Amino acid sequence: MKYKINDKQDGIDIHIENSDAQKKELLDALQDCQQGQCSCPTDEYDKLDSLAIEETEAGTELHLKAKQGEHLDKDEIERCLSFTQAQLEK
Repeated sequence: MKYKINDKQDGIDIHIENSDAQKKELLDALQDCQQGQCSCPTDEYDKLDSLAIEETEAGTELHLKAKQGEHLDKDEIERCLSFTQAQLEK
């Protein structure tokens, strides 16, 4: 799973290139996070106001918006993506 993280003023955008084989499992994991059941080993979820998931022909787009007065740590988000990737490869 390849991804690119872009920092924004109010959050982070992530583009994930995923194969069709990974897509269902990835979406399931991301929807758990979207519903407040994130299993990533980070506290960044507490800073998250919203998580929008968009499917495109090129992959999956994530739009993370930080709560008012918070800043999402790009390194921690990358750690979470690595954790999710490892879970999908099991």
